[in-house]
Amino acid sequence: MSVTVRIPTILRTYTGGKAEVPAEGATLGEIIADLEKKHTGIAARVLDDQGKLRRFVNVYVNDDDVRFEKGLDTVTPDGAGVSIIPAVAGG
Repeated sequence: MSVTVRIPTILRTYTGGKAEVPAEGATLGEIIADLEKKHTGIAARVLDDQGKLRRFVNVYVNDDDVRFEKGLDTVTPDGAGVSIIPAVAGG
């Protein structure tokens, strides 16, 4: 399945400055693996040492937060939009 991944500004150094990149995969985990093949280093910014989504990185497939779906096993239908959004803290 082909999806469009929206890349936050902080990770665009891995995508040559591109705000959106295509990726292939039937699940979010496969999408991240494909991103890593095409844009080396990006997975380490999204996944922790155990291979799980980093605590302060939010990922959405279309409008659904994957933390409330199936995490890395969330299905990514053809044509879906995947958004990687770093959490913002402040006060």
